Amino acid sequence: MKAILALEDGTTFAGTSFTGPGESSGEVIFNTGMTGYQEVLTDPSYVGQMVCMTYPHVGNYGVNLDDVESSRIRVEAFIVKECCKTPSNWRARDTLPEYLKRYGVMGIEGIDTRALTRHLRLHGAMRGVMSTEVQDPESLIARARSIPTMEGLNLIGKVTPKRPYVWTGDGPKDAELSADGSYAWPGPGPKLVVYDFGIKWNILRLLAAAGFDCLMVPSTTSADAVDRLGPDAVFLSPGPGDPATLAPEVAAIRTLTEHYPVGGICLGHQLLGTALGGKTFKLKFGHHGLNHPVKDLTTGKIEISSQNHGFCVDLSGVPDVEKTHANLNDGTLEGFRHVKKPIITLQFHPEAGPGPHDSQYFFTRFRGLVREAAGK
Repeated sequence: MKAILALEDGTTFAGTSFTGPGESSGEVIFNTGMTGYQEVLTDPSYVGQMVCMTYPHVGNYGVNLDDVESSRIRVEAFIVKECCKTPSNWRARDTLPEYLKRYGVMGIEGIDTRALTRHLRLHGAMRGVMSTEVQDPESLIARARSIPTMEGLNLIGKVTPKRPYVWTGDGPKDAELSADGSYAWPGPGPKLVVYDFGIKWNILRLLAAAGFDCLMVPSTTSADAVDRLGPDAVFLSPGPGDPATLAPEVAAIRTLTEHYPVGGICLGHQLLGTALGGKTFKLKFGHHGLNHPVKDLTTGKIEISSQNHGFCVDLSGVPDVEKTHANLNDGTLEGFRHVKKPIITLQFHPEAGPGPHDSQYFFTRFRGLVREAAGK
């Protein structure tokens, strides 16, 4: 079934839908990972985006039940050069086309993904519309120009939970809070309140493996509500959209940094930086992939990192913060710590899922920071 992808600058690409009829829109970005498409599809940070995979053959190992990073597919659409419809892997329980169709997500193949990627690198990520139903390019281009830009877009409401929950190992389970808003922590701690702005499940696995007793809460949770829960520390998750739209969340985080050790990844890193006085800005085409070199300035080691973000934070002029990680491709900030408060962050994804495990020390480093703050 013929499908057209139209970009806001007037560029169009013709391909074939491998998921049947449909239409989708969003910001078109590219991911440089050779594998990990199932984790990419289910990463909540991709809400509002149509993802182009630069590796030409996708779907080879099918879909299984173990490698998901949330409860459903999150991307708006999936763009590949060639989709494998007959996977070969003993773990496979489904094909990529069937998996996408189950969640009503469009997949398109036959597009020159190298040309699309090069176009986005030269001109930046941009709005797009994909359709099998409308074949007039000019109409689709006009519709691409009419959808909201990622700058100024608040997408947290689409991914944050409606109520607090705990991680059971097999998945999330609603948590029971007392009438006064307190919580009976089941484990020995340290007790960690995790703001879920669109968290990946592997972050929860690794926080638990680091010894934390975790309670996940919605993005709208106030600082006072956190106090009633009685945690030892606070953690801020990744998530989609423009961090500059999250003023209430930043205000709560600013208060929390005065009372608790705080860690953050990706969007959490950006919100912490903003709460301390920094400013966020949009990258030209973002960092999305599994092969981005980052230098840990505290050790001098080079790490290959998993990344997925379209915004960065600038801490120029902000007092008492120290840059701990730098991107070796473009020099952007990839992590910082506060020199007077127990605060550490990473812009990239130490939990991988997918990607290399070079940076998983972050979770034990945060655990050490919390222990030190508690005097233990």
